[in-house]
Amino acid sequence: MVKQRVLLSDGAMGTMLQASGLKPGECPELWNVEHPDVVKDIHAAYIAAGSDIISTNTFGGNRFKLDSLGLAHLMRELNEAGVRLAREVAGDKCYVAASVGPSGKFIEPLGDLSFDDAVEGFAEQAAVVAEAGADVILLETFSALEEIKAALIGSLKTGLPCFCTMAFDTGGRTMMGVTPAVAARELSDAGASGVGANCGVGPVDTLDIIRQMRSETDKLIIVQPNAGLPKVIDGQTLYDSTPDDMALFAEQVAALGANVIGGCCGTTPDHIRKMAETLSKFS
Repeated sequence: MVKQRVLLSDGAMGTMLQASGLKPGECPELWNVEHPDVVKDIHAAYIAAGSDIISTNTFGGNRFKLDSLGLAHLMRELNEAGVRLAREVAGDKCYVAASVGPSGKFIEPLGDLSFDDAVEGFAEQAAVVAEAGADVILLETFSALEEIKAALIGSLKTGLPCFCTMAFDTGGRTMMGVTPAVAARELSDAGASGVGANCGVGPVDTLDIIRQMRSETDKLIIVQPNAGLPKVIDGQTLYDSTPDDMALFAEQVAALGANVIGGCCGTTPDHIRKMAETLSKFS
């Protein structure tokens, strides 16, 4: 991947799975083997909307997160299936990014997970998704710098390019206090091919975060905000950014120097379709 044009990634996997019947507390990665056609249909919908990159349904596929659900023994099967489904739909039409999320644990001294064990656990997942055919590893929604560094070290063992995105709040820091500038500098220095922000906040609050990150690195900038802020209405979680809102954001953040643009929670193929129309002028 090069900086010759802005690439459009996809939107939310979780939001789409929930719309298809995923229940609260249910493991999304299980759908790779129990409902593979649903997962493939979601990937296909994003590609049809204009995505250049689709992310696998493997966000919670590390052994730490799966162990909390009693599913650690399925780590290889669920990750292989997640990449295979995306690869089958993508063909040679777009890139496949293997989604890797946090462990759900705190690294010592805040928690009981050692840095070395974290590296090993993330390396296991990274090796599986790389062997299964991913083009890039996307480390996303991390809050702690030490944890995403452990995930990056483990993922770089595959030889694949690695993107690192952290989740920032409305105060411009992650839950663990990391600033955009520090994240961009340290992750770039640690070997990331791209850095950025995802989840956390909506498009408006993300603009300044990306502005800060771009000033600190010459690596690729990846940005995937939520489709606005969530609101619970009649028991459903809804997001307040329309497709037109996300299209305007795509134009604004591309002008700031973002290289890969998409969406996180609440972002649907309808949002991506509008964003594709807008980003066509940056091709």
